[in-house]
Formats: sequence, structure tokens, C-alpha cells
Amino acid sequence: GRCPPPLAALSQVLRLERNRRIGVVFPLQKLARYLAPGADTERFGLFQPGLAALQRAEALFRSGRDHAIGYVSSAVRMAHAPPPVLPEVCFIGRSNVGKSSLIRALFSLSPEVEVRVSKTPGHTKMMNFFKVGKYFTLVDMPGYGYRAPQDFVEMVEAYLQERHNLKRTFLLVDGVVGLQKTDHIAVEMLEEFGIPYVMVLTKIDRASRGLLLKNVLEIQEFVKEKTQGCFPQLFLVSSLEFSGVHLLRCFVAHVTGNLPTVEAR
Repeated sequence: GRCPPPLAALSQVLRLERNRRIGVVFPLQKLARYLAPGADTERFGLFQPGLAALQRAEALFRSGRDHAIGYVSSAVRMAHAPPPVLPEVCFIGRSNVGKSSLIRALFSLSPEVEVRVSKTPGHTKMMNFFKVGKYFTLVDMPGYGYRAPQDFVEMVEAYLQERHNLKRTFLLVDGVVGLQKTDHIAVEMLEEFGIPYVMVLTKIDRASRGLLLKNVLEIQEFVKEKTQGCFPQLFLVSSLEFSGVHLLRCFVAHVTGNLPTVEAR
């Protein structure tokens, strides 16, 4: 199998000097340092697990002899979806937001897991189900917007409304361009169905610090004023540099009920 990339494992991150380590594990926390004095930073650290929780989460994403991780099946409609036995999380976002790249980064410690990353936006045409041992299932949903499959809305709406084992939806937003019109439509759909979700800002390595901070503050304000089902803390990730990936693994483990000791308001 392929070797996991540098910084995919927490043990590699812990060898970095402190400032860089915090930037990789808690990128939002690092960004908060550049806020004006006296700014409200509460929403920057609502979910702040300790090292033991981060390590436990990483173990869930690392396959072993008694812990198989892998692709289960794909489905175009709910009738073809695998039985809703395990807790489930799904990842949705605009085409080309970096969804498959992020899922590949999450599973990078299990190189045998095949997550296809296409150079063509809108390549994911089906719901792809990945099983993480006996703990949870992760679902890669088709991208919306540019080149979305024609039956995208029917597929996604049916999934969100009917999938009773769905614990959290991860809505991916491009960290460089911020919330787009199509993202607002996805938010409205999640709010209308009363689905708990969290926003993940992708490609943060491509945004300058100033631009990223501007987008974070604008989206935080939007979440605070206009949403009810969205977790108040944003998650920032770079699939390339692994920033935020360890924290996101931990949050997935937490919302699927596999980290009972972690506090998240």
C-alpha cells in the first residue's frame, strides 16, 4: 500500500515546534490570535479536545486486523443504500470544493481505502459509503452546483430526510471564496429539514491569512444570525498540509458517539 503522507499521523505533528503544531491541529485557534484586542473568541474554541481524545479518534481512522475500514457501496437512490445500522456522517458541498480530497486525507492512515479524487468537478455522481469498522459510516455525497447530477436534489433531499442514523452533516465551503449562492441553498435545505450540521472551510492553504480571517468572521456571523442547526464553531482544513484534519477526525468520532469523554457545547 501507499505510505501515509507527512503529518497524516499525530505522532509526526507532535514533533513540530509548538506554534506550528497548534497551527496544524487547531488552525482556527491560531487564526484567532490575529483578531483585534477584546474580540469575542468563544466560537473559536468550543470543541477543543485533549491529546488522548485526538489519539483515540486517530485510532478509529487507522485500519487494523480487527478494524476494517473501506468502501462499502455506492447508491443513486435510497433503495440502494446500505442498511442504516451504524451511526453515520455525510459530507456535502459544491463541486470542486475539495470533498473527496478531504475524505482521502481523513482516511490517509489507511492507504488501502480507495477515495477517488477527480480533476473534473462534479465527478461524484453517486452517494459513496465508507464503513469505519463497527463504529460508523462516512458518506461522500455528489457535489452541487457546477455539473451536479440531474437528480442531485432528489437524491440528497431523500437521504437527509430518510436516513435516521445520520448524526451530523458536514457542509464544505471553499475557504478562498467563502459562502456562495449554492451554499446558501444547501444551508436552507438543512435548516428546513432540521438536520444538525457543521461548516468546514476547505483549501485554507490557498488563502492569505487576511482573506481567511475575513471569510471566517463573515461566515461565523452568518451562522450566528441566520442558522439554528449549525454547530457554532467552524472547522478549517487543508487536505494538502493536514491542517485541521486531526481535529475533524476527532469531531467525527465525537458526533458518532465514539468519544464519550469529549466536551463539545
